[in-house]
This record gives sequence, C-alpha cells and structure tokens, in this order.
Amino acid sequence: MRREILPRSQVVATDQDSAAGKRWQLDRIVAELRTSREETHSIRRDGEARRAPSREALENILNGLTEALFPRHYGRFDLDGENIDYFVGNTLSIALDSLCEQVHRGAVFIGDDLLPGFRREDAIELTRAFALQLPEVRGLLISDLRAAFIGDPAAKNFPEILIGYPGMTAIIHHRLSHILHRLNARLVARLIAEIAHARTGIDIHPGASIGSGFFIDHGTGVVIGETAIIGDNVRIYQAVTLGARHFPTDDEGNLIKGDARHPVVEDDVIVYAGATILGRITIGRGSTIGGNVWLTQDVPPNSVVTQATARNKPAS
Repeated sequence: MRREILPRSQVVATDQDSAAGKRWQLDRIVAELRTSREETHSIRRDGEARRAPSREALENILNGLTEALFPRHYGRFDLDGENIDYFVGNTLSIALDSLCEQVHRGAVFIGDDLLPGFRREDAIELTRAFALQLPEVRGLLISDLRAAFIGDPAAKNFPEILIGYPGMTAIIHHRLSHILHRLNARLVARLIAEIAHARTGIDIHPGASIGSGFFIDHGTGVVIGETAIIGDNVRIYQAVTLGARHFPTDDEGNLIKGDARHPVVEDDVIVYAGATILGRITIGRGSTIGGNVWLTQDVPPNSVVTQATARNKPAS
C-alpha cells in the first residue's frame, strides 16, 4: 500500500495540533461542550440551521441610510443639484436590498411568533413599508437637530451637532430602529439599538416612543426602557434612567413580557443628569427634574423636583 506523504508544513501543523490537544485536554473539553450544547443546556430550536442577521451588514445599512438622509454631511461633500438624487437613490437601493435580507434572516432565525411563516416576499413588503417612512423620519430628525441647537449654548452650528454629538447619532439610530420595531422586525431593531449603544454609550430600547424635538445632551449612560413614552421637546442629560420599578410575574412566577412598566414623560420636560425615574409614572408637562433625583411617583405639570424636595416629602 502506498503511504501518503504529507507536506512538511502540514506535518508540523498536525504535530502542533496534537500537542495543543494534549496540553489543553481538548478532546475532553470539546466532548463536554457538545453535551452542554446538545443536552444539558440546549437553547437550539429544532429544525434546519438558520443564519443570524449580520451585525456588520447592519452597521453598513445604518451608514447607508444615514448618508441617504443627510447626503452632504455623511455622504459626499461635492454633491450638487444634478447628482445628489442619483447618489441618494443608489445609496438607498443598496441599503434597502441589504436590509431586506437582514429582516428575512432575523424573522427566520428566531421563528418569530409576530411574523409566522415569514417569506422573502414578506421581507420585501416590510422593507418597503419602512422605506416609505424615511421622509417623515428626516423631518423628525431635523426637529431633534434644532432642539439640540437651541438647548445647548456650546453648539455653534447644525453640522457640528449632526456629525459630532452622540445624542444626535443615538436618535438617528433610534428613529430607524423604532420603525422596524413597530413593523415587528424586532431582532433587527434590537441589534440596531445595540449598535447605537456601542457607538454612543446611550441605550434606547427600539420600542420606546419618542416625540419630536428630542435632545440628549452629553448622553453617556442614558437608559430608556422599552415601554417609555416621551412627548415633544423633551431634554435629558447624561446618566438619566427611564426604567422599570418592578417586573410583574404570572401565576407560575414567569415575567410578564410587554407590560407598560416605564415612565411617561410629557411635553417640554427637562431631566437633569443622573436622575432615575422608575415605573409607569407620569412626569407632567413642563416639569423640571433635578440631578440625581430618585423618582417613583407621578409629578404634576409644571413641577420642579429636586433632591431637597424629595427628601422633605412626607412618607406615604
């Protein structure tokens, strides 16, 4: 029988693999991981393997959508009246084609009960519905841009805010992810929100409803929960939390998903740095919430809440 002669490089690699296997006891570890994966701690759904949405693709999609919304700021500076529409159309075409693929992947990957029997044709319809809302989104983002310019004395011009403020980046991402969340493309929406979180340090759940003229100043550490509702012309500062106070459970002790559990912040409210607002409470229109306040009760319209007033309030 003829003996196969391996190339020297392959022999060296094989020897190294064998040595590594002995050093780290790889056979044992791999076998135990298989047992965990397949039996003791399995989280896999039955059926054929499904490909997850690509975070890298979604980052490129976000970049493309932002370029289409603000072509001269995020796209190409030399665009003029003759070629700008071509640039926007081509950029949108590439971004939406890719988004459609990721939406389809997301629905199939998790077997989403909100999108049963999801087909590629359904992904096309969903992506089209998303795209048709982009002009409205741009209008909201212009209101956010103006709110930042009015609300921050350090802001010198719109371009500085648009390309340099983390709060602006976060709200661009959120307004896009919120549409996808409403259309039930929940996994893709969540991944977009996490991309924004990684880029800015601002964590906004895609389910949160945010009105026009929203401004996050500085922004680091801001957390806004899934069922939060924020009105128009609201300004918040860094390290503000709009969170849940407790998590209701059913008769078997399982968390009840989707219940309204985050604050309602009405129009023209300012929330200063470090404030923590918890539960399904309402912050009345025109109120100001001071820094580092811990708040779990409704606030009437046009109130001013500070640490001092919170400490002096009688126990209920």
